Amino acid sequence: MADYLVIVESPAKAKTIERYLGKKYKVKASMGHVIDLPKSQMGVNVEEGYKLKYITIRGKGDVLKDLKKSAKKAKKIYLAADPDREGEAIAWHLAHALNVDENSKCRVVFNEITKDAIKESFKNPRSIDMDLVDAQQARRVLDRLVGYNISPLLWKKVKKGLSAGRVQSVALKMIIDRENEINDFKPEEYWSIEASFLKDQDSFEGAFYGIDGKKLELKSEAEVKEVLNKLVDKQFTINTVTKKERRRNPALPFTTSSLQQEAARKLNFRAKKTMMIAQQLYEGIDLGKAAGGITGLITYMRTDSTRISETAKGEAKEYVENKYGSEYLGTERKEKKSENAQDAHEAIRPTSVMREPNSLKTVLSRDQLRLYKLIWERFLASQMAPAILDTMSVQLVNNNVEFRANGSKVKFKGFMKVYVEGTDDNKKDEDKFLPNLEEGMIVEASEIKPNQHFTQPPPRFTEARLVKTMEELGIGRPSTYAPTLDTIQRRGYVTLDNKRFVPTELGIIVVDLLKEFFPEIIDVEFTAKMEHDLDSIEEGEVEWVNIIDDFYHGFQKRLTKAEEEMEKIEIKDEPAGIECENCGHEMVYKMGRYGKFLACSNFPECRNTKPILKEIGVTCPTCKKGNVVERKSKKRRVFYGCDRFPECDFVSWDKPIARPCPKCDSLLVEKRLKKETQIVCTNCDYQENTQG
Repeated sequence: MADYLVIVESPAKAKTIERYLGKKYKVKASMGHVIDLPKSQMGVNVEEGYKLKYITIRGKGDVLKDLKKSAKKAKKIYLAADPDREGEAIAWHLAHALNVDENSKCRVVFNEITKDAIKESFKNPRSIDMDLVDAQQARRVLDRLVGYNISPLLWKKVKKGLSAGRVQSVALKMIIDRENEINDFKPEEYWSIEASFLKDQDSFEGAFYGIDGKKLELKSEAEVKEVLNKLVDKQFTINTVTKKERRRNPALPFTTSSLQQEAARKLNFRAKKTMMIAQQLYEGIDLGKAAGGITGLITYMRTDSTRISETAKGEAKEYVENKYGSEYLGTERKEKKSENAQDAHEAIRPTSVMREPNSLKTVLSRDQLRLYKLIWERFLASQMAPAILDTMSVQLVNNNVEFRANGSKVKFKGFMKVYVEGTDDNKKDEDKFLPNLEEGMIVEASEIKPNQHFTQPPPRFTEARLVKTMEELGIGRPSTYAPTLDTIQRRGYVTLDNKRFVPTELGIIVVDLLKEFFPEIIDVEFTAKMEHDLDSIEEGEVEWVNIIDDFYHGFQKRLTKAEEEMEKIEIKDEPAGIECENCGHEMVYKMGRYGKFLACSNFPECRNTKPILKEIGVTCPTCKKGNVVERKSKKRRVFYGCDRFPECDFVSWDKPIARPCPKCDSLLVEKRLKKETQIVCTNCDYQENTQG
């Protein structure tokens, strides 16, 4: 039997660490928590100072028994759960279960699962940090007091299976508030005037700015005509030319939030998927014997810090200098620390920048490789020199009517040679050409085109945008973003339409009830302050019982009032206006996990259900009888098929167009590429101009 027992959470992590530590160490996995609050009851005794009732989790009895057996034979036990509040709580529970003194040097933490990091952490074990444990307990108690009191109330008054939570309810309210903004939005008309200018053989674009040197907003077509009437012929004089050099700094390395946002933009990953794959990369991938066996490829993925170790900076510097040259080396930048950031860990980075993504193609899955590449490129770019852009701004005047043209050209790519941060609006990052222009030159406007616009409502939240907003407001913490978004979808409070959150009727009802009876639960400022107070427990500044007690007294009064005054709400099924083909009863709309669907009103006698099919106005090109409808695959990906399925088997990932190909009379489809949309023929080479 080995001299030392090391306990981690996962088998993958156990395999990696055991290989680094050698024969004297036996590494076992607890499979996460083995001891926790019971699921069937609150497990918090309010009358006895919020005393917690901990039990062995159902199904974990054998795991704990095996750990106890191994612990009896070991000279020393090390608890090496993840380096966060949750990990500290797991270590504390295990210490009590295995009779390990929590004040002894039994706790080992590491930010990355590499040989050097593991060996160094075992040279410096510490005692269990009770401030971290208390911070985790406080969150668990608070979530229990809220969830296990409000959820049963919602079951009784609305429907079974609902829940309310400290973070999820605020996130849901933010989605509903945004939907209300969109519904209440009144578009306002405005106009722009675009012009194409010619300088010798070169053309460039400009836009109307104002008159007599003053900026002028155009609100109507009459104002546009007034401006156009002032123009004398099409000759414009270049009044001023301003040339500057602009430096653009690289984005900082990833935090949990920025990783989820960028993975959504660039890889189309949901937050839950991003964290699942990141966990795999952190815990270790088998690279093969020649490459070192099972190795952790990235640092810990739950962090709000952009800090980087000096060792990692040094390795990145060596890599950049060898690969790109010394001119691409970045200078020391001061990391911006968010007001809500705790800075407990480093940023998310590769454990070795020398491990290039291309070298891992044979050992990583497609999605693992894509996420690793994103993390690797972001980190490397963050350590590189700024990009240098030459910019030019030009004023063009015709009878005191001023147009402006702006251009930029990358002079030195710097970090952009490796990586450029994505944006939510999908704007292309490219040079905007302007020819060599000088003051006093005359250029001709080849085209002057007025355009009518209307102001747009704020966009619905994507997962990335919601995570970013939650982080900015101080709602939730790195470990809560993905589970929060998952919960509000599983509860049927929101659906996703074109990757954007849309609240359901059920979600709106729940928030309205919370707003009436528990306003603090869905108040952004209150929730952000509570997060701050909970963080102060971690810093050892306040006792966790005091924080909970301050909250619970007011909450208990509201709970009593809600139980007495909240009226029962019946969510009636909406008639669909069609009969069930199985029994003849009326079909109704019901709400499921993935949105509305059709079901027979004669349930449970008749269990007929069917998806709501969205017609796109195209006759099926295969059978010529049915209509093409929008469908969704098991993975929620949109495709198109005939509504006569299974009699007709027509399917297409690309959206069919309601007109034939002018060249061969075959089916036209709309093909969505990364940055644009094309209309192409499914039979010949016909293709229409791309649209942005």
